[in-house]
Amino acid sequence: MDGGSPLERLLRRDRVITIAGVVTLCLLAWLYIVAGAGLGMNAWEMTRLALFPHQQTADLTSDMSGMDMPGMDMSAMTMAAEPRAWGPAIWALMIAMWWVMMVAMMSPSAAPTILLYARVHRHALAQGQIQDKLAPTGVFMAGYLLVWLGFAVVATALHWLLEREAFISATMMSSQSRWLSGIVLIAAGLYQLLPLKNACLSHCRAPTAFLARHWRPHAVGALRLGALHGAFCVGCCWMLMALLFVGGIMNLVWVAGLAILVLAEKLFPAGQWVGRAAGIALIAWGSATLLV
Repeated sequence: MDGGSPLERLLRRDRVITIAGVVTLCLLAWLYIVAGAGLGMNAWEMTRLALFPHQQTADLTSDMSGMDMPGMDMSAMTMAAEPRAWGPAIWALMIAMWWVMMVAMMSPSAAPTILLYARVHRHALAQGQIQDKLAPTGVFMAGYLLVWLGFAVVATALHWLLEREAFISATMMSSQSRWLSGIVLIAAGLYQLLPLKNACLSHCRAPTAFLARHWRPHAVGALRLGALHGAFCVGCCWMLMALLFVGGIMNLVWVAGLAILVLAEKLFPAGQWVGRAAGIALIAWGSATLLV
């Protein structure tokens, strides 16, 4: 029996193709981050030093134990780093790092909506409601990722400002200010409890209702729909992403933990309560950071 044209067979396999594309993109993003994001840093070593900061001082003290440097404050020398000069190349690398990190963290939680979009488009095509021959799933995802590119640009600008003012370390890319850490933790916790957070999260947790309400045909509609979904995701998660400044932008444990929290919020049946519990914990953590 004729299996149909190559195009028809491709459409029947679009779910597998979409899943493979999302998984491949996510894996490549994680590999890029683990490899150091082009910044000449070993992410595993950065993670070790972020989790065990005193080891950095011990290692340097051991290396320089035979050197005669009267009056040197080893702790200050270890932890203080001169702000780097941000030329065009550094700006480009930092924007790429933030963007790829967002892809790695957000793609798993966005996958159900992407798959549902592909399915709805295939159904509309089969019913003759639209004439597009190929589901522009890639265009939908491009719209989603472009919004996160905008977020990456803003995050990079904030990164530059905080590093210039010595609130975050140029080497460890994490907060070296108790006040910054405490304020960001409390702000992120409070945002978890706000109606705006819940409204954005509700859109992310209900992709069927989102697509039914905002569906537009053709590639331009797919791009617009993907960008709108990305905007809701940014509205849901931007303060959680700000926590990277606290735990370390290249701290793999911190990055993975935030990605799991985002995934739980959006996909678990009790995801909204998980987010609220995390908010309360962040407020308590931030308060302890400021008071202790």
